[in-house]
Amino acid sequence: MNDYLHNTIPNLKPFNYERHHDSLFINQQWVLVNGISKKKSIYTFKEDNILEISRKDDVIKTSWNISIQNIFSIETEDGMITVKAYFKDDDILVLNHLDKKEFALYINTSNYDDELNSVEDIQSFLKEKYKRKVSTIIYDHEFYYIEKSKEFGPFTVETLSEKVKNEEISVYCFVRDINEYDYSNRLRIYDLIQEL
Repeated sequence: MNDYLHNTIPNLKPFNYERHHDSLFINQQWVLVNGISKKKSIYTFKEDNILEISRKDDVIKTSWNISIQNIFSIETEDGMITVKAYFKDDDILVLNHLDKKEFALYINTSNYDDELNSVEDIQSFLKEKYKRKVSTIIYDHEFYYIEKSKEFGPFTVETLSEKVKNEEISVYCFVRDINEYDYSNRLRIYDLIQEL
């Protein structure tokens, strides 16, 4: 069952009590992505092992426990379930059902200004989140470029952009990340500038 989850959502990090419990998990508003088009549910895991599930004007109080490491027991409307917890990012939580081939995906909206009420809202949230992440990575990162069979660099995207503006190099020069060994990704300066 783990293979199914990790193939569906790669690069998950197992729940780590010291790192995740206090700062990222407890008292956060976790919007359940599964089924949001039918009804929005917000899960809040409280310190005293109380789980509040909010839907429109209805709040259900139930319980949860950490058994071992990242294995949780959660009392749901369907009875007690056992799940393994993972984080995709600090604000994306995945609870993998241990007895079935299914998982629940949650987004932490505690630090997010807009409401998540639909699949479209979630798509916008994820698009913005990863766009900011990519921009930050690209902005801080360095790249080599190749022109007329000669390699130059490494330079930040900002520097490469300046060189293009000053017409020192072509926007269509191929670039490679400092951690890559060749230009097989066929990435151009133009592609990097688009992400800024």
